[in-house]
Amino acid sequence: MIRYALKCDTDHAFESWFKSAEAFDGLRASGMVECPVCGSQRIEKAIMAPRVRPARKAAAKPSPGAPDKPLQAPASETETALAEMRRQVEKNSDYVGLSFASEARKMHVGDIPHRSIYGEARSDEAKKLLEDGVPVAPLPFLPSRKTN
Repeated sequence: MIRYALKCDTDHAFESWFKSAEAFDGLRASGMVECPVCGSQRIEKAIMAPRVRPARKAAAKPSPGAPDKPLQAPASETETALAEMRRQVEKNSDYVGLSFASEARKMHVGDIPHRSIYGEARSDEAKKLLEDGVPVAPLPFLPSRKTN
């Protein structure tokens, strides 16, 4: 796998992983790579520094009691907007976990009262919900219970 720093013709920067350099070239040529901000398919590789790991002895030792990873501020307006979206979804919706598809279907047919929910569904379940006219949309983040 290879990670590329990319940018579109309107100068939006983003990153993505590809199986190989050839896979990137093929996907780009077939129009399968697009900017997540504006949807442009005119994508180029951006200049990026290689990721080099320090030798084990040279790696900095964390101080006792320090968190494993320091918290970072959002790097862009997009990250800030996604973080706010996540806060709003988690604040105003019920997490139903893996029973999302059945809960959404029950609400759609009127078996249970409508309420805002979010959760997880397999791709075949989500596709069937859409085919049946159940208004659902994917979220651009994993539920908090899935990240740690």
